[in-house]
This record gives sequence, C-alpha cells and structure tokens, in this order.
Amino acid sequence: MSVLARSRVVAPPGWSRWLVPPAALSIHLAIGQAYAWSVFKPPLESSLQLSGTASALPFQLAVVMLGLSAAFGGTLVERNGPRWAMCVSAVCFSAGFLIAALGAATGRYWLIVLGYGFIGGIGLGIGYISPVSTLIKWFPDRPGMATGIAIMGFGGGALIASPWSSRLLAALGGDASGIARTFLVMGLAYAVFMTVGVLLVRVPADDRQPSARPAAGVPADRPPVTTAQVSARSALRTPQFWCLWVVLCTNVTAGIGILEKAAPMISDFFAHTAAPVSASAAAGFVGMLSLANMLGRIVWSSASDLMGRKNVYRLYLGAGALLYLLIALAGDASKPLFIGCAMVILSFYGGGFATAPAYLTDLFGTYQVGAIHGRLLTAWSTAGVLGPLIVNAVADRAGSAGRSGPDLYTTSFFIMIGLLVVGFAANELVRPVHPRHHEPPAPDAQLATGDRPGAAPGTVRPKGAEQ
Repeated sequence: MSVLARSRVVAPPGWSRWLVPPAALSIHLAIGQAYAWSVFKPPLESSLQLSGTASALPFQLAVVMLGLSAAFGGTLVERNGPRWAMCVSAVCFSAGFLIAALGAATGRYWLIVLGYGFIGGIGLGIGYISPVSTLIKWFPDRPGMATGIAIMGFGGGALIASPWSSRLLAALGGDASGIARTFLVMGLAYAVFMTVGVLLVRVPADDRQPSARPAAGVPADRPPVTTAQVSARSALRTPQFWCLWVVLCTNVTAGIGILEKAAPMISDFFAHTAAPVSASAAAGFVGMLSLANMLGRIVWSSASDLMGRKNVYRLYLGAGALLYLLIALAGDASKPLFIGCAMVILSFYGGGFATAPAYLTDLFGTYQVGAIHGRLLTAWSTAGVLGPLIVNAVADRAGSAGRSGPDLYTTSFFIMIGLLVVGFAANELVRPVHPRHHEPPAPDAQLATGDRPGAAPGTVRPKGAEQ
C-alpha cells in the first residue's frame, strides 16, 4: 500500500504540470460511463420486465452514492492524496460492473442495483473529486480551465460508452445473458484504463509550487474573490455554501432529467411524426448530448475565468429556463430544434459541474477546497433522484392516461423551468464570505501546509485544524 501514499506521488524536479490533466481524464472518462446508462434501459426493461422508473434505479442510486461518498470521503481524499483516491475509485467502479454482470446473468436485478448503483456509485464519488484539489494546486492561475479539462472527461465518458455499449449489446445480445457479458467486458476494460491515471498522477512539491501569476491572455487585474481561507467545517455554516448547493442542485436536476431518459425520450417525442427515431439514432442522440456535456465543461469553465463565476451561472440557469420553454412550446414540430436545445442545456449542465470547484475556490480559498467540493456534491445526489424521478414519473403517469409524444414530457419540462428560476435567484444571493468564517493567521511557529506535500501557495493550516 506504500505505493499509494502521498509521499510517493510528489512530483520530481522538472515534472510538467500538463501531465496531471491526462491522469485525471483517465479516471473521469471511465466513470463518465454513467451518463450512458439510458442505453441499457430498453434491454433491461424488456429482458427483466421493468418499468421505466425501475430501470432508472441503478443510475439514481449511483448518483446518490456519488454525492454521499464525495461528501464523506472528501476529507480522506485530501489526507491520503490523489493516487489512493483514484485506486479506490478504480476498484469500486470496476467491481460494480462485475457484480452487475452477475446480477444480469442470474436474473437478480437487486444485484445490478447493488453493484452498479451502490458499489459503483462509491467509485464515482471518490473518483470524481480525486483530482480536483490537485489540479487547482497545479493551476492556480486558471482554476476554471484546469478543473474543466478533467471534469469534461466525466461528461465525455458517454461519448465513448454509448456507442461502445450499443455495439457490445448488438454483438453479445440484448437479453439478460448479453447484458451480463457486456457488463463483464466493460468492467475489466475500465479497470485497465483507470490504472493509467493511478500510476501517472503527481502532486506538486512544497518548494516547487507553480506560479500564481495570471497566464498569458488572462487579465492581470482579475484577482480571486477572496485570498482568505475557510475550512470545510466553517463553510457549511455559511449562506454562500447553501446558495451554491441550491444552484448546483437545480442546474443538475434540469440536465440529468433529460440525460437519464435521453434515448427513450427522443424516440417517444417523435414517435408519431413522419420520421420516427430508431434505436440506433436514439443512441446517437445520447452520444451528441455527451459531446455537448463534455465540451460545455471545458468551454464554459474556461469562460468563467474571464467573465466570472456568478455571470456564467446566470447564463446556465437563465438561458436554460428559456430553452426548456422553447422545447415545451415547439413540441414535435422540429427535430433539429429539440436536439439543439437539448445539447445547449446539457452544455450548461456540464459547465455547472466544471465551474463549481473554481466558484468554491473564489469564495472559500484553496484550503480544504476538495473537502468542501465533496460536501457540495450532495446536491448532485439530491438532483440524481429528483431529475429522473420527475421525468419518469410524469411520463409513466401520462402514458397511463393515454397520452403520447411530447405530451409525455411537457409537464416535467415546466417543472424544470421553475427549478431553474429558483437556482437563478439563489445565485443572485451569493456574496463574499464574512470574515468571521475565515481561518485566523497562525503564528509562524505553528504554520503548516494545508495539504502536506503539494499545498497551494499561501495556504496555511493552524495546528488542530480539521483535516
């Protein structure tokens, strides 16, 4: 286990910080497979006789466990370092697939829920936060861009997983046995791929911290909102944290409702038009949403370094509400309009995730930002239940009432508009953190780095502070 220790991953002299984002990407591209779950919904429903709500359960539980494991494991990730965290993520995520394969092979759906949802979800949460604080320490000049590069991998994971899953199911069969073999192949492949990141990741050494000066093209007069430091425990006592919690929860609910139901949604939406959507085209739609999700994470998070975090969230929430309204009013009149609006909404969804760590750094400083980020992701857990529940429950009820096409989803779209408006209001309430929550300067004799090897420049940890 010593190979996983933080002391074994300190970067040697001359190490390029640009090797860290690929390490993070190897984890995030793998765990981003979760966004391709909708590809498995139709075959699971037909082979195991499940409803749309029931087939969403593994995905919902995975997102719940993502938030909970990130919240409770954030402190461990900060303490033990990124290599330990990435290894835990790889083991849990791959094991989840193998257990799900056993469940599909034996017809025991609860094993799929346990494996993919519970155990795999733990791997999602630990893996998601594992590189965040490390990237912010390596790139203090461009925190939005740095986290966006890595977190875009999570959004882009389905771009690989969606067509790959479809081809495996086509080759191995869409029955329970074929689903089991597909889960087995994917679990083993992801284990190998994630190991690359485990071996590659490094943290900066104390005496070789990257310069905090703005990078070329970044205005020198754009300082962070705060240079003070706030602990994870103190952050929970601030209104800023809970405003951001509401912002993230509403933005994620609005996006994940489409993403989890993407393949059957577009098929249902245009089922009674002259050009209905085939299963392969629906899987392609999932891939397009994944591309938008991925690109939004790097494009919008990088833009936030220039335009500010609060302004970019105004865009996510305000424009997102207008796009949902446009889809609801247009109905099935235009397939390109539906696809275009959905892709922009998903780009905002991904951008919200990628911008969140930098927003937290602006408000709370770099001290324990990984642990604060983990706690914030409980909003994702809540949204992971709300989004699919709203869309699936409304669609199931409308279908039972004899409705079809866009009428299956119109009510849920208006609910999403209301949630985005609430999130917009919460973002407007965000203000700088009151000084009473700041960590007091420590006497020189008691100064210590906030993250042991690799603490951010200027970060101090008073003796006895929460780890």
